[in-house]
Amino acid sequence: MTDTSPLFRPLAMGALELPNRVLMAPLTRNRAHADGTPKDIAATYYRQRASAGLIVSEATQVSAMGKGYIDTPGIYTDAHVEGWKPIVEAVHAAGGRIFCQLWHVGRISHVSLLPDGRRPVSSSAVRADTQTFTANGFEDVSEPVALDADGIARTLDDFATGARCAKEAGFDGVEVHSANGYLLDQFLQDGVNKREDEYGGSVENRLRLLGEVLDRVCNVWPKDRVGIRLSPLGQANAISDNDPEAIFGPAYRMLNDRKLAYLHVVEQFFGSDSSEDDRQLLKRLRALYDGVYIGNGDYDAERAVEAIGESRADAITFGRPFIANPDLPERYRIGADLNEADQDTFYGGGEEGYTDYPFLDPQH
Repeated sequence: MTDTSPLFRPLAMGALELPNRVLMAPLTRNRAHADGTPKDIAATYYRQRASAGLIVSEATQVSAMGKGYIDTPGIYTDAHVEGWKPIVEAVHAAGGRIFCQLWHVGRISHVSLLPDGRRPVSSSAVRADTQTFTANGFEDVSEPVALDADGIARTLDDFATGARCAKEAGFDGVEVHSANGYLLDQFLQDGVNKREDEYGGSVENRLRLLGEVLDRVCNVWPKDRVGIRLSPLGQANAISDNDPEAIFGPAYRMLNDRKLAYLHVVEQFFGSDSSEDDRQLLKRLRALYDGVYIGNGDYDAERAVEAIGESRADAITFGRPFIANPDLPERYRIGADLNEADQDTFYGGGEEGYTDYPFLDPQH
């Protein structure tokens, strides 16, 4: 049996002391009300998983224009704040810690999901060759419009509003979602960003919006309660860059200088293979970051122990294993079998496949 003790060493992460390094990844479950207010059942779902060293909430849009999928939660109105409060309180009452992931999908959206049927926004008017989940099921995403100066200013305000609302809801911190081909990633990577103004072209310009978002978020939260998520290998939502190292190397260095709570990196997408070149790129980038580094990407307990033991990561976020195993840390600790996840209930629905997975201890 794998010695999992490295997973259960406490970790100083920014302002928090985590009791273990088995963290819960952000997991879109499409179970919020249509207006973005979380449903009551979410309090049970998150409380059940409070033994995670840290929970990162499902991606949570910072504005109506930031929405890209049906029934995802928001964090920009008083109703959203009031909806999230009992969820956060339930996690805290169970001894857990929870960050809110601040999200703007950019071009990964559909006109039916946006106010007044407006078109999605992005760095440039480049349509993504991908689909999103609407009331009609999976549909091709809509063609976006490029954000103008006023639109960028509103987006910065939206991230500040999301950060403030997350604080009012009682979260322990926030994670800025700059991964997986969503809006901030659309400014970073030149496969999408075709701008010729101060937000496009050079590496410095493509990093500008991310830096400005972090400035606004860190005006609301201390930097040691702010994390960020990146995905330097692309692989999601038709994102790409001609030279990923040329943009992500400076991004890692910028984030290292900012001394945030952590850097959370999608190293591999579920079901995809990473090449030796990919692994070497991740290794070179990792060397540029001195702070708390959280790895993500189809890990199991054995691979997580190996990554932490070799200092390739300080902690690991687990996604699908946490969907099916609310007591995942304990199962890893004692080497227990895992429940199998039911993919048919990942997105949408009610209690089935959400709050009904069994614990080891039936008293839960």
